Amino acid sequence: MGTTPRTATPVRKSPETDDVGHAGALGTSRSGASATAQHSPVTSSLGPASSIYFSDVRVERGRSTVLDVASLQIDPGYTALVGPNGSGKSTMLHVIAGLLRPSAGTMTLPSSSAGNARVAYVLQSQHASKQLLVTAREVVQLARRSGRLGRATPQDRRIVDDLMERLGVTDLAHRHLADMSGGQRQRVFIAQGLAQEANILLLDEPVAGLDLASEQTIRQAIDDDRSSGRTVVVATHDLDEATRADQVVLLNGAVVAVGSPTDVLQPEHLRQAYRGRVLELGDGSVAVDDDHHH
Repeated sequence: MGTTPRTATPVRKSPETDDVGHAGALGTSRSGASATAQHSPVTSSLGPASSIYFSDVRVERGRSTVLDVASLQIDPGYTALVGPNGSGKSTMLHVIAGLLRPSAGTMTLPSSSAGNARVAYVLQSQHASKQLLVTAREVVQLARRSGRLGRATPQDRRIVDDLMERLGVTDLAHRHLADMSGGQRQRVFIAQGLAQEANILLLDEPVAGLDLASEQTIRQAIDDDRSSGRTVVVATHDLDEATRADQVVLLNGAVVAVGSPTDVLQPEHLRQAYRGRVLELGDGSVAVDDDHHH
């Protein structure tokens, strides 16, 4: 039976979750096609590979294992990572971005005609310091420095203009981040991530707690990018959002289920991931209680 999952209560992100960093978009050009455990041999993707592969990946914090993935393939398109707080969603994004090295196993990125796989990572954004006197346009332009001495070319400026228009922040070009709403800042950071034109775009809770207009704008940007053939990986607590994805990876420290939203977001899988905190409603939808933090 297919379901239309929804969350019963909003999930609050605590400082103890598996995030590192709290604002902005990171860009990386990986100098190898894989992230491996420190003592494992480094492998590279061969041929026209287009997927991200996890093989026997384990990530540890202290004496605890926070993510254990025996095998996972993430294909081009829109993949949603879902699961309760502390389930490893952000940890998986950090491994893909190269910010965390697995304690064991191998994560392999796709090759590209330009060489190294390029990853853009937009972290969850909530606050901006009053001392950070940087404007929206300056933030987006940081992603475009392809000319001599790192100067923006006319093409760079056109790309910045286009993305600021798409994300609805053109009128905020000269406004400082600290003077924007959370939704406005997040749209600026999404524009910066897209401006990098990376093979892989990672988004951590991109619409959590935002106004409806910002949600719709960001979702349209995600849809546009997935249509371009890029790989878009989104960590989200919102099961309704996950139904929009091409592929869903349900986590609880390990992969509980992976596949289409219809196949993965089933009551039996959700009970396993959320440890029974699942309620089947009379209209065929499912509610989960995910206000527990680790």
